[in-house]
Amino acid sequence: MCGIAGLVRQDGGPIDEPVLDRMTSALAHRGPDAHGLHVEPGVGLGHRRLSVIDIAGGAQPMHGENGAVLVFNGEIYNFVALREQLAAAGHRFRTRSDTEVVLRGWEEWGRDVVDRLDGMFAFALWDRRRRVLLLARDRLGKKPLHYAVLPNGLAFASELRAFAACPALRRQVNPAALQDYLALGYVPDPLTIFAGIAKLPPAHTLLLDGRGPPGQVPAPERYWHPGRSGSMPAGSFAEAAATLRERLVEATGRRLVADVPLGAFLSGGIDSAGVVAAAMRARGGGAPIDSFTIGFPGADDEAPAAAAIARHCGATHLVERADDTDWIAGAGEQGRVFGEPFGDPSALPTAQVCRLARRHVTVALSGDGGDEVFAGYRRHRWHLLVEGMRRHLPAGMRHGPIAAIARLYPKLDRAPRFLRARHTLTELSLDSALGYYRTMARMQDERRAALLHPALAAELHGYDPGARFARLMQDSGSDDPLAQAQHVDLATWLPGQMLVKTDRTSMATGLEVRCPLLDPDLVAWGLALPASFKLRGSRLGGGQGKAVLRAAVSPWLPPEILRRPKQGFAMPLGQTLADGIDRVRARLLHPDFLDHRLIRADALRRLLDEHESRRVDHAQPIWLLLVLAGFLRSELASPHMLADAA
Repeated sequence: MCGIAGLVRQDGGPIDEPVLDRMTSALAHRGPDAHGLHVEPGVGLGHRRLSVIDIAGGAQPMHGENGAVLVFNGEIYNFVALREQLAAAGHRFRTRSDTEVVLRGWEEWGRDVVDRLDGMFAFALWDRRRRVLLLARDRLGKKPLHYAVLPNGLAFASELRAFAACPALRRQVNPAALQDYLALGYVPDPLTIFAGIAKLPPAHTLLLDGRGPPGQVPAPERYWHPGRSGSMPAGSFAEAAATLRERLVEATGRRLVADVPLGAFLSGGIDSAGVVAAAMRARGGGAPIDSFTIGFPGADDEAPAAAAIARHCGATHLVERADDTDWIAGAGEQGRVFGEPFGDPSALPTAQVCRLARRHVTVALSGDGGDEVFAGYRRHRWHLLVEGMRRHLPAGMRHGPIAAIARLYPKLDRAPRFLRARHTLTELSLDSALGYYRTMARMQDERRAALLHPALAAELHGYDPGARFARLMQDSGSDDPLAQAQHVDLATWLPGQMLVKTDRTSMATGLEVRCPLLDPDLVAWGLALPASFKLRGSRLGGGQGKAVLRAAVSPWLPPEILRRPKQGFAMPLGQTLADGIDRVRARLLHPDFLDHRLIRADALRRLLDEHESRRVDHAQPIWLLLVLAGFLRSELASPHMLADAA
C-alpha cells in the first residue's frame, strides 16, 4: 500500500513544494520504502511507497508517454489481463507494476478505466494535455481518499493528518460530523470531522478541470452500484454453496500475488477461517501460510479456536496475548491513528494483530466482508423479525400504544437480549429505516440529547444522523428488508467503520491487508442471493446468519468451528472502565475537554457515577467520549473550533 497527496491550482500558479512535501511526509507510515514528488505549474503530486509488486520498477509518481502523471495507492488484481489487452492495443510497458497498467489504461480508455479495474485503490491522475485531474476510489472503499476545496483549487490526501500542512485550510470541527460520530462511533462518508474536508465516497470519481474557475469543484460521480451489479443466481442452496466455494478460492488466489511475504489474520470465526482454507487450496498445496491471532483473557477467548483452525488447515500459526492492554490510554491514541474520532474499541486489538503480522509478512489476508455480504450480524436477524411484525401492524398502533409501552418498559442493559424488550418495542414503534438506525447506534438519541452542550446543540440546526438511513433505504431499489439493511451497511458501516479500522491500523505499521470476501464480483453475486440462503432458523431473532457461506466452507473446516456463534474481539470494556473510573474522570472532567463546550459537565458526571455504581452499563458512550477527548487533545489545541453547520 501507499500514501498519496497533492495540490492543484486552477489559476496555474506555482505549487508550494515545501507544503506538498510536508503533506506527503505526514503519510510516511503508509509508505516507508520510498518518497517521490512531481511538481509543475499548477500541479503537485506526492507519493509514499510500500513496495509489494515490482519492487525495483514501480516508483511513483509515474509518468506516461502522453503527459499523464499518476500517484496510486492500492493493488489491481487483474492487472496482468489488462496489461495484455493494452499491449495488444499498442501500449509499451517499462515496468511489471499494476500502477503502470492504470496509467496506460487512462491513455486508452480515459475515465472508463475505473470500470475495468478489479482491486482496491485510490489514485490521482493528472493529464497535462487535457489539463484535468482524475480522483478515483475503489468500489467498496477499501482505500481512503480525502479532498478539500481551496480558494484557488483543490488539495487531496490519503489521510486527514496530511491536511494539517495546508495553511489555506482552517481545521474546524463540523458539528454534523461530530453528531454522526457520537451517534455511530465513526464519521460516515462523505463527511469528515473537519468542515471543508470531504471523503471521496466508494465507487466514485471526481474529474477536476485544471483550467476551470478557481475553487469550483464538481460533485463526485458514482460508477458502480453494489446491489445492482449482480443478477439473481439460479439454482438450489447446495448449488449456490458450491459456486461460492469456487468463487472464494478464485478471489483468494487473485490476492496471493506479491513479491513480498504474505500471511493471514485468523480468528475463531468462519470468515477468516474460510479465507485461510481457500488460500491453502489456491496455492495448490505449497508452503503453509502464516496465520496470526490475538488472544484475550476469559471464556470468550477465540485463540484456542483459531489454533484449531490453523492445525486443520495446515497453517503456521502465531498468537499474541492482549492481557495487558491499557484500554483507557488506548482510547486517547485513536485520534492520532485515525485523524478523526473513531470509536470502535476493537481497533486496539486490530492494531496489535497488525503489528504481530508485520514482524513476519508485508501482506495479510483478512475475512472482512463476510457479515455484510452474507448477513452475519445479529442486527440483520432482529431487523427481519421486527420488520415482519411492523408490516402487520397499523401505523397508529405502532406510533401510539406500542411507543407508550416502550417508554414505560424498564431499561435492562445488562440482561440477555430477549429480555430487553424495550429495545424491540422502540424499534417496532419507528419506521423501518429509523428502527435499523437504532440497532446500529452506539449512543442513542436520548442519551446524546442529554449530554450535548447547548452551544453544540445550537450549531446542529436540527441535524439528524438517522435521516441518512432513511435516504439509503429509499435508494436501495428494493422492497426486501434484508436487501435494504445490507445496502445501508455497504454505504455506512463497511466503508466508514470496518474498512477504516483495517486500513488505518494496518497502514500504521506498513502492512497491506487484502479482503477476498470483498471481491466486487463476489459481493454483487452474494447480495443477489435470496434472503433464505443467508438467514436460516431466524425465528425470534435466533438462528445463524451466513448460512450459504457456512455451507460453502463446511468441507474445509472442523464441525465445531461451523457451530460456533459469532463473537468478534471479546473485550471486557465495561468492567475495565468501571475499575479505572478515576482515570476516566480525570480525562473527561478536565477543563481541556470541557472548555470545548461540546458536552455538559453535569450530565457527564451523572453518566460516570451511574457506570461506576454498575447499575447501568454506559461503556459505549464513555468510550466514545474518551476517544473524542483524545482527538481534541492531539489534533486540535484550540477550544474555539466549531464551524457553522448552516
